[in-house]
Amino acid sequence: MVIALTEVPSEALKEVLRGLHRGTLEAPLTAEALARHGLQQYGEAILGHLRGVDARGAKAVVVAVIAERERRA
Repeated sequence: MVIALTEVPSEALKEVLRGLHRGTLEAPLTAEALARHGLQQYGEAILGHLRGVDARGAKAVVVAVIAERERRA
């Protein structure tokens, strides 16, 4: 069962996006890479949706989730 990205706080998703933009987090994402960024507690949810996805796709998903949350706030 895949855990939804709703379980991942926006700040953690923003950290993923920062890492991808800066090149400190490479795609496809791995549990080890997320742990190096202090995101290990969200690894299952993030990887459930972004495992095997390239950087462009991962950024698109994360931006869409953040934008939707901010639109609803």
